[in-house]
Amino acid sequence: MSLAVEHVWHFWIAVPLAAGALLFVVATIIGYLLKVVRPQHPTRRQQV
Repeated sequence: MSLAVEHVWHFWIAVPLAAGALLFVVATIIGYLLKVVRPQHPTRRQQV
């Protein structure tokens, strides 16, 4: 088998790895905002 054919697979594995890393970063930021920042600034509820 040619070395050129064996060398190609790592380019395709980069796509799901990059997508997973991007989703991880976005999920971490959203989780931080919901669990840390949001409780520090509670919403004001109108009393009837």
